[in-house]
Amino acid sequence: MARTAAPGSRERILATAARLFYRHGVRAVGMNQVIEAAGCGKNLLYTHFPSKSDLVAAYLRATRRERERSSAAAIHAVVGDDPAVQVVAFVDEIAAAVARPGFRGCAFRRYLTEFPDDDGEPASVARAYLLDTRTELDRLVARLGVADPGRLADRIWLVVEGVYASAGRPDATVAATAAPRLVEDLVAAAR
Repeated sequence: MARTAAPGSRERILATAARLFYRHGVRAVGMNQVIEAAGCGKNLLYTHFPSKSDLVAAYLRATRRERERSSAAAIHAVVGDDPAVQVVAFVDEIAAAVARPGFRGCAFRRYLTEFPDDDGEPASVARAYLLDTRTELDRLVARLGVADPGRLADRIWLVVEGVYASAGRPDATVAATAAPRLVEDLVAAAR
């Protein structure tokens, strides 16, 4: 008789895989490493995640949920409804994440860098997150009522990309500290 999986086994496997993927990169981590680190059997892993692609897509979806919660909390923490303050809060939340010890870069950008030609589910999850994040920035910038919101959003997105590019470098804290102030300057100049 087949055993039933212990409650929480899927989440435990996913959390273990997420740590490994984030620390070492998706390409470098094999399913046997996940099995060993999670302390599960091969059958249990493949019951929950039939392929590595399924496991990676689940990791990226879980990471997306975490990023969206953090970003939404930062924007909603703004007192009042000032779109300029919300735009800065959007960037400040990203900068704070990059400045945290152990931050190794954006999981979505890293995945797409590792697998630039992938057209499978993990790449779709990563691309959708980046597109939706840019759309959220565009929405926030549109509320500013500036003459050329597209141009301002492009500039702010470039700041965001620069902050992510600084991840893991000794000057990451400098970039993280400067980014929100630069965005404040860009918004003020556009107004």
